[in-house]
Amino acid sequence: MRRFLAGVWACTLLFAAAARAAEMEVDLALVLAVDVSGSVSDADWRLQKRGYAEAFRDPAIIGAVTGGPRGAIAVTLVEWSGPGQQEQVIPWTTIRDEKTALAFGGAVAEAPRRFSDSTAIGDAIEFCASLLADEDIAAARRVIDVSGDGPNNAGRPSEQARDAAVARGLTINGLPIVAEEPQVAAAYRDRVIGGPGAFLVVAEGIDSFADAIIKKLGLEIAAARPGD
Repeated sequence: MRRFLAGVWACTLLFAAAARAAEMEVDLALVLAVDVSGSVSDADWRLQKRGYAEAFRDPAIIGAVTGGPRGAIAVTLVEWSGPGQQEQVIPWTTIRDEKTALAFGGAVAEAPRRFSDSTAIGDAIEFCASLLADEDIAAARRVIDVSGDGPNNAGRPSEQARDAAVARGLTINGLPIVAEEPQVAAAYRDRVIGGPGAFLVVAEGIDSFADAIIKKLGLEIAAARPGD
């Protein structure tokens, strides 16, 4: 019962926050694009979710969000796998304080897995870029945060989708998970990331994912500040 009530509480906050996202200017509009392709085991998927949930509980991340010029970011979670397999699992949500950060992290922790197929990074980038075209969100920067454990192997070439997104003023950052495919970091560096201030944070195995995502989110939020 306690878990059920906590879930209801988190969902209520998220829907309220999503409604407010259309009414607020934010420092950063951020799409968290999470790989759920077949190479990601259910255990590793749970560790990824835990990593994102821990990140939004981290006092340093909350402080970075609230310390920006506008004191808020808009964030959404997308799960992706093969061509045509992308879903916005958590809607645009405004994070502006500890309560909304914890609610978002809780929603990530409870998110179901939608797919388990090939790895279509290019299609994922294209889908995420369409979400960042939302005119209701006034953001100083618009960023796609792609995490995954393998290079593109299906659908649109990732470098084509990246170049199209960058031409629209978007930034794509990468969080490759080096596990079964050591070349994934180079693939992300050469064919995924791009745009103003783009960077890569490498997770050396799924066990280090939580630390990597906290570091990466901190850098992304800080980069939203003028003059940094």
